Amino acid sequence: MSDGMGFFCDFITENKAVSLSMKSNFDRASFKEKLESSGEFPMLYMFKFIVPNGKETEVGALFPKNEISLKPSSGGKYVSTTIQAMMDSADQILDLYEQASAIEGVISL
Repeated sequence: MSDGMGFFCDFITENKAVSLSMKSNFDRASFKEKLESSGEFPMLYMFKFIVPNGKETEVGALFPKNEISLKPSSGGKYVSTTIQAMMDSADQILDLYEQASAIEGVISL
């Protein structure tokens, strides 16, 4: 995970909503426990990221087999990305969030 800006994670599964503030020193074990208690795997999981305009392709590279919905901000400086992906485990979700945190300026919701 990068030492840069932390990110806020808010996820909704079929059964529960969970919000976590994730910093460079976030507790992976605690987040994993919350993910695992939110439903059974495999599960359809929704990722949301806000990135500076032009960085959306970097998010897309993390999800090459999934459709990505893009919505530019009103000022055009940022792009909101939404991806729904079938996830096999909490570790798979965590790994993708950690990979996304390497994208400069990313905010995970």
